[in-house]
Amino acid sequence: MRRGLVHVLAWLLATGAAVTLSWWGVHTVMAGTAYDPPRALPIKAADAATREPKAPATPPERTPPPKRRAPSTPPASASGKPSPAPTPSPRTAPAASGRVKSYDTDGGRAVFDLGKTSASLVSATPGAGWSMQVWKTESWIRVEFSSGADRVSVFCTWHDGPPRVEIGTY
Repeated sequence: MRRGLVHVLAWLLATGAAVTLSWWGVHTVMAGTAYDPPRALPIKAADAATREPKAPATPPERTPPPKRRAPSTPPASASGKPSPAPTPSPRTAPAASGRVKSYDTDGGRAVFDLGKTSASLVSATPGAGWSMQVWKTESWIRVEFSSGADRVSVFCTWHDGPPRVEIGTY
């Protein structure tokens, strides 16, 4: 009886050590791969935004729930002018501040929303074998793609006029 108990205890210790060692090995390998933040995907619609606009698709209409009712009288306008037309849905609206433009480089792709007096970064996607870094201030955005000693910068500035984009290779 005592001998069987020793065998069970030895089996439990060996199994526990094996499970712990396996978990630690898998955890170490997966820590650098499975939990890295995802990279931005290229936006295919960005190229289409710079081409001829297509007719907007109308979103499917929804019927309101039965308990919800519209107000009985619309608010009166102080100036007597008619209220502006409703804003199109986000799926069919053009870029909010300007035009979306894509810049393809050897290191990757940067997509900017270029307004009249400012710009914003829509997405930046490094190419295969390249990494990327982004810097933003109130008057410029810089996206740098790097691979070894090679560097490609996409630099968007608007501090002294409308946004302009320059691409430099170092």
